[in-house]
Amino acid sequence: MRKSLVLLVAVFIGACTSDDGGSGIPISSCSNDGQKQFVADAMREWYFWNHLLPADVDISQFATPDDVLAFLTSFSPDDGTGQPIDRFSFINSAQADQAFFGEGRFEGFGFSSRFVAADDLRLTRVFLDSPAYRAGLRRGQRILALDGRTIAEIEGAEGVGAVFALPTLDFMMRDTDGSEFTVSVAKEIVTIDPVPQYRIIDAGGGRNVGYIELASFISTADIQMDSAFAQFNAAGVNEVIIDLRYNGGGLVSTAVLLGDFFGGDVAENLVFSKTVFNDLRAPANNTTTFFARLLNSVSLSRLVVIATGNTASASELVINGMDPHVEVTIVGANTFGKPVGQVGLEFCDQILRPTAFQTMNANDFGDYFDGLPVDCPAADDLNVAVGADIDPNMVAALGFLATGSCPVASSPAAQFKLGAERAIRQPDRRGPPHRVFADAY
Repeated sequence: MRKSLVLLVAVFIGACTSDDGGSGIPISSCSNDGQKQFVADAMREWYFWNHLLPADVDISQFATPDDVLAFLTSFSPDDGTGQPIDRFSFINSAQADQAFFGEGRFEGFGFSSRFVAADDLRLTRVFLDSPAYRAGLRRGQRILALDGRTIAEIEGAEGVGAVFALPTLDFMMRDTDGSEFTVSVAKEIVTIDPVPQYRIIDAGGGRNVGYIELASFISTADIQMDSAFAQFNAAGVNEVIIDLRYNGGGLVSTAVLLGDFFGGDVAENLVFSKTVFNDLRAPANNTTTFFARLLNSVSLSRLVVIATGNTASASELVINGMDPHVEVTIVGANTFGKPVGQVGLEFCDQILRPTAFQTMNANDFGDYFDGLPVDCPAADDLNVAVGADIDPNMVAALGFLATGSCPVASSPAAQFKLGAERAIRQPDRRGPPHRVFADAY
């Protein structure tokens, strides 16, 4: 259905360990001034929009390395609303960085959420065995108050994201049946299940459709994806529905692996993606990735992607990379549009991840900051389990595969507004920029 897509990737390459963090920029010391100077120098060397940076930066004007980074990212191109495009560069601890991308672990309450109205904040998912799950928090519930303050009060002051940074909160909740309860929840280390579910759907007429939900592109997903595609392959699946509605991205390597499961059979040795750096880092760092056939690559003919405004980064890389080779259809809503990627530069037990590269597909399509457009709109009904038979997105996806056309869209009122979604997608510089709202990871 989609003739052309345009986007970049917003995922990560591995962090380096050396005196210069792999940046080519030595760090003089781990004093505050030394760290601030490292950030300024590394950004000038690696930042994708380094040609827009000021000629000189007086680091004495900034209190912390994060402040230096915030200043420099303000020079990225305007997104059309008076805001800089780059909301993605960040600094994180090396330990937390490795824990998330290598082990799928993060410190938090264990849920993600979104506004469906100005003061109506709902849980979109709750990770199993997380503090939130054990406290009775579930998908679709509404957060009425935090520590005795209503959501409207908090949004009128510091914002919910700032409150979610606290280590412990009292949650006043309204369940989907209308009942209310209050519970205290403390943050813990949460382990993400990157592939919450997959199954084979009998679509009739001898057709089997594969369905897989991918929560995040982290290394622990690799083995689970292989198991899923082994079953798809054995069942002769050549149509797949992949549920990326809350997948904010992650590792390039996992995105490439997924691309190989999808395209290794039908597009072997053809281009999956091209990665381009700034003039200082190119051409040495520029790469082209080709599809490789795997044991469990499927003979894919049609790919349906379930997406929302939280579908970003590596998710968009896979969609865009597959588009020149198979029929790709997006169901749900427009994707996020995170069209750039970061490298990892280690310094003083921290990781600087500056936005450093652009990724394009085999047709050289790139530069898509407004998200990939939806083909078949469908509501993300928070009162229905993700991937359930009555999930509007599944109904739309299976309906499209059966008829070749989009079913009647669910009410636009059920869709969250892009403006509200953007308001809760701003990155918290203390953690990965692809996390959805304050506690999504």
